[in-house]
Amino acid sequence: MRHGIGDSETRSILVVEDDAAQRLALSDRLTREGFDVELASDGDRGMELAATGDHDLLILDVMMPGKDGFEIAGELRRQGLQTPILMLSARGEATDKVVGLDLGADDYLTKPFEFIELVARIRALLRRVERPAGSRSVNGVEFGDVSVDFRSAEARRAGKSVRLVAKELELLRYFAENAGAVLSRDELLDSVWGYDAMPTTRTVDVHIARLRQKLEADPANPEFIVTVRGLGYKLVNSTPRGANSRWEGVL
Repeated sequence: MRHGIGDSETRSILVVEDDAAQRLALSDRLTREGFDVELASDGDRGMELAATGDHDLLILDVMMPGKDGFEIAGELRRQGLQTPILMLSARGEATDKVVGLDLGADDYLTKPFEFIELVARIRALLRRVERPAGSRSVNGVEFGDVSVDFRSAEARRAGKSVRLVAKELELLRYFAENAGAVLSRDELLDSVWGYDAMPTTRTVDVHIARLRQKLEADPANPEFIVTVRGLGYKLVNSTPRGANSRWEGVL
């Protein structure tokens, strides 16, 4: 059963995993950690359960009978479901991770993994959606010919709609809240993803590259989401919109 934001009761996790041993192990360990766990053994059943919106977090295996994890993530995001998604896969290639994240997954963990890391990532994702209402003062941002309304999750560039996935919106919102400030990869991972940087992680770089592809006129030479060599990134030449700003007619 899904509980409201800020509720201290048990969080509900849907695990979609075709390997019986892995599915049982995840169920046992997550239950012991205090989560309410529902299971699905194939992608079609997983999609059916996930689409109800009755879960606080989804764990999707990538390779499954029926719909695979990529298909489920993409279809859920197209339907507007913003439940956090953690993908699991034995395929650790960067291209697979990019595909999963671009389709709307919030995190991607390669098998085999330490269970303590899985739980840490789950709790980090849940913390991101548990931020108290009103704690963010920025409702939108404008730069160049781009307008983004974070409340409605809508973005436009040169008057045309641009599809941004949940984590891209969250990252852009954090940039808008800290417009002009240099933000390191470590800070972005901690503040947007909720966990400390690992030496080989390219999560931040991948998401920023995707934002540039979608929002910059020349992604190779960005005007707004710029790199500060050796330090990190910053958003420049932007206009954040606060809680009292009127967006009617902007988007």
